[in-house]
Amino acid sequence: MIYTVTLNPALDKTVEIPDFTLDAVNRIMTLRTDPGGKGLNVSKVIQKLGGTSTAIGVLGGTTGRRIADAMDALGVQTDFTFVEGETRTNLKVVDPTRHTNTDLNEPGLTVTQDVLDSMLTALTAKIQPGDIVVLSGSLPKGAPSDTYGVWTAACSKAGARVFLDADGEALRHGLTAKPYLVKPNNHELSRLTGRTLDTVDDLLTAARDIIAEGVERVVVSMGGDGALFVSADTACHAEGLQVPVGSTVGAGDSMVAALAYAAEYGLDEEATVALAVATSAANVMCSGSQAAERNTIDELLPRVTYHAL
Repeated sequence: MIYTVTLNPALDKTVEIPDFTLDAVNRIMTLRTDPGGKGLNVSKVIQKLGGTSTAIGVLGGTTGRRIADAMDALGVQTDFTFVEGETRTNLKVVDPTRHTNTDLNEPGLTVTQDVLDSMLTALTAKIQPGDIVVLSGSLPKGAPSDTYGVWTAACSKAGARVFLDADGEALRHGLTAKPYLVKPNNHELSRLTGRTLDTVDDLLTAARDIIAEGVERVVVSMGGDGALFVSADTACHAEGLQVPVGSTVGAGDSMVAALAYAAEYGLDEEATVALAVATSAANVMCSGSQAAERNTIDELLPRVTYHAL
């Protein structure tokens, strides 16, 4: 079983505004809303790939209920904890003329330590050896910066393979507990190391440093420049696919979803790399944070190329 954890979900409102301009009246051409937050995005993509997962998260208020209902409508199994307050709404501004994507993210709910402890206890009680737990996204207000480290250690002890996708201190603390896989993008990895990593060689060196600390796999997404797939014994660079861009929201989450799906179903390295790159590219072609259909992903699979490093 794959469990995805989203401690700071959101309702994603995506608007399309040609020639989006500061200090001016901007007119919205199209609008859509989707249940969002990195872990929820992962579960949506896993469902489209043909897999199953349980989406775990914290929700509040009317917005939280809209998210829960939307996930149910998508056919995704959920296990949400409802708390006081209102789940955030994040605004994604897509400018098709200037080819820009601008995110305006609200801070979200405040979550108590008691709620976090209760959720973690419930999750670890469900885990069976070999299960996958995806910890991804920002932490809510009230959550200590070492939350992902605590959750990684507890889930690993229960027998799960933990996939971590975070940034800043949440990522740094999570790494101390040695998750099975981490998927930073190039900017997140640069922030982690404290220096700008401009080249594939720079990113590869940083990824191998993480492997040396006890993480089994590191996948570094680089947008249009593709991705690096690194383990103790292998490393490869997959080229990015040139596709029409609908929205870049959730592209990294889609890659995490494909990695988790591949691990759950025992795909080999070649199939895993191809699925991860194709799934990410297919979701870039979609508007908002909706998940691409499996047939679109399958059409892109033959186009994925990579070489060993």
